[in-house]
Amino acid sequence: MQNRLGRRGFLALAATGALAGLPAFTASAAPLRSSEPLAAARHRLWWQAPADDGSMITQGLPVGNGRLGALASNDSGRELLLITDATLWTGGPNDSLDSDGQFPYGRADFGSLTLLARLLVEIPDHDLGAVSGYRRTLDLDNGVVTASYVRSGVTYRRQVFASRPDDVIVLHFGQDGGGRYTGTVTLEGTHGETGTAESFAGSFANGLKYGAAVKAYGSGGSVRVNGPHITFTDCRELTVVLSGGTDYAPDAAADYRDPSVDPVALARTKVRAAARHSADSLLRTHAADHRALFGRFDLSLGTSTPEQRELDTWARIRARADTGEPDPELEAAYAQFGRYLMIAGSRDSLPMGLQGIWLDGNDPDWMGDYHTDINIQMNYWMSDRLGLSPCFDAYTDYCVDQLPSWQDTTRRLFQDSRNRYRNSSGEVAGWTVAISTNPYGGGGWWWHPAGNAWLCQNLWEHYEFTRSRAHLEKIYPLLKGACEFWEARLLTTTLDDGREVLIADSDWSPEQGPLDAKGITYAQEQVWTLFGNFRTAAAELKRDAGYAGTIGTLRDRLYLPVVSPSTGWLEEWMSPDNLGETTHRHLSPLINLFPGDRIRPDGTTPADIVKGATALLTARGMDSFGWANAWRSLCWARLKDADKAYQLVVRNLRPSDNGGNGTSPNLFDIYEAGPGRGIFQIDANFGTPTAILEMLLYSRPGHLELLPALPDAWAAAGKVTGAGARGGFVVDLAWRDGKPTEARIRSVGGRTTTVCYGRRTRTVTLKPGASVTLRDLAR
Repeated sequence: MQNRLGRRGFLALAATGALAGLPAFTASAAPLRSSEPLAAARHRLWWQAPADDGSMITQGLPVGNGRLGALASNDSGRELLLITDATLWTGGPNDSLDSDGQFPYGRADFGSLTLLARLLVEIPDHDLGAVSGYRRTLDLDNGVVTASYVRSGVTYRRQVFASRPDDVIVLHFGQDGGGRYTGTVTLEGTHGETGTAESFAGSFANGLKYGAAVKAYGSGGSVRVNGPHITFTDCRELTVVLSGGTDYAPDAAADYRDPSVDPVALARTKVRAAARHSADSLLRTHAADHRALFGRFDLSLGTSTPEQRELDTWARIRARADTGEPDPELEAAYAQFGRYLMIAGSRDSLPMGLQGIWLDGNDPDWMGDYHTDINIQMNYWMSDRLGLSPCFDAYTDYCVDQLPSWQDTTRRLFQDSRNRYRNSSGEVAGWTVAISTNPYGGGGWWWHPAGNAWLCQNLWEHYEFTRSRAHLEKIYPLLKGACEFWEARLLTTTLDDGREVLIADSDWSPEQGPLDAKGITYAQEQVWTLFGNFRTAAAELKRDAGYAGTIGTLRDRLYLPVVSPSTGWLEEWMSPDNLGETTHRHLSPLINLFPGDRIRPDGTTPADIVKGATALLTARGMDSFGWANAWRSLCWARLKDADKAYQLVVRNLRPSDNGGNGTSPNLFDIYEAGPGRGIFQIDANFGTPTAILEMLLYSRPGHLELLPALPDAWAAAGKVTGAGARGGFVVDLAWRDGKPTEARIRSVGGRTTTVCYGRRTRTVTLKPGASVTLRDLAR
């Protein structure tokens, strides 16, 4: 089988603009200013102490505009911001193989996400010991971090936010009562750069250029440059604005660079433009932009007690674990915090990898990369379900923009004789990826043949939620190319009963067991889903009817897993034996329980398959890393076991002590990497809110199920508004005493669906934009 489109063809296609690109760090028109007041802060987290400089990843509060991210310490006398740009990556295409036929995987070759800058604002006479009434908050509704305290009878307040419209990070220091600010602002790079007090520039060995700039202005005093610092003296108010970025461009044909961009000059332009406006104007403009997304969805899981409400956020997390008492408002707030991170971390730039856009150094574990065997996919399960479909675009555009490089690398390297995963057929077509990917088309760690199908599943589901034809046209080359890869890869084998079936060539069930097993369940299930989605896409776009027929024939011949007569579990390998770790973190063979739904407990799936999947899920256990608990919770929700699904949500809310698995003081999820060593890994912050929503609403095209796994802790009363549903609908749902009282179904492109509660069903037919309210489903 010949490769259908070579490197030159793909790069030419990218150059013509036929492949959609991600916005980069570029000049932009002045934003429209908002005069709207800030929204009431209904969703607010708060703490009674600032972050320690040495614990920023677990205590610093995150802000972000989708490209620039920062962790803020909020120390009264020493405000520290650690600032990251999503595109500040070392490394490169990494398109050569080691002696084992796999990709190198290090900071020098594959590369790493790194910090852009440190910004320090020192106010010497405001040390923590000299103030009282300290409090800091994260206002999720408006996207603002605040800190306040009292010194000498004066109330001092500061605000930190990252504005997408102005493309800057803003710190504003204000006060009530006649107070003054005196101190210094210091901007530093993190890679040994030299610069001025107001800017620096640098470049990496890979040629990436970057820079950052800061400007401070105040009232009632003086602000001036003094050597390596900006000094401010006797200011009633002070505003500090920072911007920065790189010359990264999402264009394989240009080697992922835009030579027309001078990052430091552009950063200076942006901070000068922002500094022409008051902090209040910058804040109102930012908050209006943030609310346009945050306000699309709301969630109430019940009412917490007055005693719970009086506790600060960290004390409340600890109390939830110590007492075992449900705290429904805290649990809803955790979901909203995930939404806040999505808005802050996934807009107009690269998608979020293992740590999103929040780092505390230049050596993040696993390089802060994009893991394609669960982690990047889990990051984006939440966006459509919890009202943030526009935030999914970063994932889509990344896949589209990387496709030329992925296709080229697959064509040139996958059939390397040293690659244990190469196709036995000797043929290669289409594209696939490695377990780890970077923003330069590069792969790391090992080849991941089934990774293309899993990336495509997320892409397809976004279409199911939005029914966007433009999105479908954009992702169609990815779907087709993945099918071409598998057409070349599948093998024919004969089963004991004489049937000839198609199985996947040698692969690894992530991340355990034999390294080169054939017909693993993980791959079989994903290819079955991929082929079905491609056929639907081809039909809806009226393309490739002949090829879609070929893929349909292949799908009909695929081997599908059976239940082991030895273990009673759904087989993970094409063997009755368990060849791996019983309680392994990955649920790879259950990928079509969630996120797929071929395995359904509604009578449409053979009972022995559902029973075998349930037995395997049970064997995997109820305690693992945060992302693994979230995946388990989602699977139990699909099996309608509310108690187990809820237990796993609560397990992720346990406080992380001494680096253990759980939630840190700033709500980041911590992955226990060893005794006393915890790693921030963001996927559970998105996977757990997804599980909460799946307990309240299950959907697939043509089918909506209300309250499929509602736990007792939330049963008294609750409400969700703006929940996305596959098939092209948005659902508002209220319940009381464990039963739905009202469901409003609105079409965003869907036409007909069946709404279910228990055995009761209603068929709804709507035109796009229309809605219907159902009030009698529980009768």
